[in-house]
This record gives sequence, structure tokens and C-alpha cells, in this order.
Amino acid sequence: MQQPLEATKGNYRITTDKQALQLPVIHRYLSEDSYWAQDIPVSLVETSIEHSLCFGMYHEGEQVGFARVVTDYATFGYLADVFVLPAHRGQGLSKWLMEVILSHPGLQQLRRMMLMTQDAQGLYEQYGFTVWEYPERCMSKRIGESYSGMKNKKA
Repeated sequence: MQQPLEATKGNYRITTDKQALQLPVIHRYLSEDSYWAQDIPVSLVETSIEHSLCFGMYHEGEQVGFARVVTDYATFGYLADVFVLPAHRGQGLSKWLMEVILSHPGLQQLRRMMLMTQDAQGLYEQYGFTVWEYPERCMSKRIGESYSGMKNKKA
């Protein structure tokens, strides 16, 4: 297991230490405030965290942001569940979070990192993300739509 990495900026800290994650904060945001995971059960959030490289953002000990990368640490990564709580937005924290994620040593050899977003294209474009150049090659399949956040939603 890799040693957790940390970065600080003023009174904010980002760490990959999963022990520091505050599951109630993450679950509440994803299940109540996100457009992509409405009503997600806490058990699915726990499993997703267990199988991902996670980045928790904290202000004075309280979790205020989160992101995770699903990766094989060799060729591919999928950036998911990125958020900064509304009270902490407008301070460049999402940009800092992206910088910390993209500089993580375990992700430097990846051939591709992907994500899906409905409303943050401008943020991700600043870090080299582009619309998939070959959309005819990209396919997906929905499996296990067991909670309302996935029903009748376009990802």
C-alpha cells in the first residue's frame, strides 16, 4: 500500500489517506446534492472509496471536498465524484484539487484519464481534458441501476 500523500494551501489540506475521509459528508453530498449520484446508498459509496485512489480536502479538520480516481496505476484512470462544498467554492480550491490529483506520482505513467461532466467542462479543459476525439469508438453499458440517481439520467 502506498503512503498517503498530502498537500497544504493556507488552512486547507488535501490527503490521499482514506482513514481521514468523512463518509457522512461524502455520502450526503453525492446522494443529495450531486446530479450524478442522487440517492446512492452509503454501501455503494463505501465500496467505491475502497476501490479507488481518493483525495479528501479538509478545512480545519472538516471535509469540504473530495475526488477519486478509479485506476490500474498503469495505463488508465477515471476521475469521478469531484466536489467542493458550496461554502468553500470561489477560492480556486477545485483548481488546486485538480493540480494535486494530476501530479500524483502513481498516475504519471497513465496513457489516458477520462471523466464525465455535465457542467464543469471549463475547469477540466484548463488541465488538458478534451471532448473524446473518437466518439464512435467509445461505448458504455449501464449495469445494476439500483438507485434512483441512475434511473432515466444521462451520464
